[in-house]
Amino acid sequence: MILMVIIYLMLLFWENEQNEEGEGSTIEHLHVDYPQSDSLVRYCNHMVLQRVIRGPDNTCKKEHVFIHERPRNINSVCTSPKKMTCQNHSSTLCFQSLTKFKMTVCQLIGGTRYPACRYHISSVEGFIVVTCDDVGPVTFQRYVK
Repeated sequence: MILMVIIYLMLLFWENEQNEEGEGSTIEHLHVDYPQSDSLVRYCNHMVLQRVIRGPDNTCKKEHVFIHERPRNINSVCTSPKKMTCQNHSSTLCFQSLTKFKMTVCQLIGGTRYPACRYHISSVEGFIVVTCDDVGPVTFQRYVK
């Protein structure tokens, strides 16, 4: 029992160490799954664990979206003429895609602390809204059906 606790704590420390290096914080790592992974039965649960998707203080995210589109097509959203002020950020500009993308929406149905999160899967097609910098998309804001 003590050995299991030690291993668990070591894994948490290792995951935190990886995330602090910034590798896991790109929009591509967090939201892009192209081509879509094969694990369709428990897709959301699998992807959230594999990508270490979690909220502040290791809480389960209530919703997370995976976009099944080529990264270059997602990057092109930053040149979209559909610009708007982002919700909750009055001075930040958001860009909406001109075409609909295939996405998987993972909705939390059980658990409160990562990694014990369980999700319901929904397939949707919609426009994506992102923030951008000079290089490309920075954050995924939301999708619009």
